[in-house]
Amino acid sequence: MELFQIGFLSFTISDLADIILFTFIFYKLYNVVKDSRATTMFLGLLLVVLVGIMSDFLNLSIMSWLVNSIKTIFWLAFFILFQPEIRRILTHIGQNRLIRKFLQIKNQTIFDEIAKAAFMLSDKRLGGLIVLQKNVGIKTVIESGIPIKSEVTPELIVTIFNPTSPLHDGAVVISNDQIVAAKCILPSTAREIGSQFGTRHRAAVGLSEESDAIIVVVSEETGEVRIAYDGDLLKTNKDEDLNLKLEKLFKYEQRKETSEDIS
Repeated sequence: MELFQIGFLSFTISDLADIILFTFIFYKLYNVVKDSRATTMFLGLLLVVLVGIMSDFLNLSIMSWLVNSIKTIFWLAFFILFQPEIRRILTHIGQNRLIRKFLQIKNQTIFDEIAKAAFMLSDKRLGGLIVLQKNVGIKTVIESGIPIKSEVTPELIVTIFNPTSPLHDGAVVISNDQIVAAKCILPSTAREIGSQFGTRHRAAVGLSEESDAIIVVVSEETGEVRIAYDGDLLKTNKDEDLNLKLEKLFKYEQRKETSEDIS
């Protein structure tokens, strides 16, 4: 179906869908590689693609020949340079709820990793603060710590909170399925939350009052694992329980969740 015509060129619904799909794919790719060393390489490769398209459109024979000659090398270089980013994209696709439901796959999520890490810390009687950024930005908190770009693994989290680690003081922040910073300083709550809770719990509650972040707190004294959310401290009993509560809190968007809803 033709939408409009520019000179001798007709613009159809297929052309519109093609442009929207192309824009969406490159937008998603850029979101994956932004704020990393791959950003400049991505923009350079995008420029080569645009030059190739413009060369064909303007009938620039030499440029078209040059771009077509390096096409095989171009795609090989793309997959080599962006191997980590492509792996992350495929992981996100595989974690899509519709795909998992259709294939009846129960995959491991970062909630599993965080739950394992929290109870590993609990067993070792190591204190921990794990912040999961949700919708509200916590840039100030992230900038107060040491930048990290790493996958979420229980072993890494436990290593960070080991007392011999220079990063063990403060909190770890997780955003977009990545550990983005460690040794972060959280704002302490001004209200009374109970004499049994120390500085670590007060910091977790303080951030939960100022944002919609979800904070997992591990007590080094008792080994107790709690979730700070919306000013509340929710107790968890084992890693499966913590995993379930984290999933519920991340799915919540519209209505106000209470402690009873999550328990």
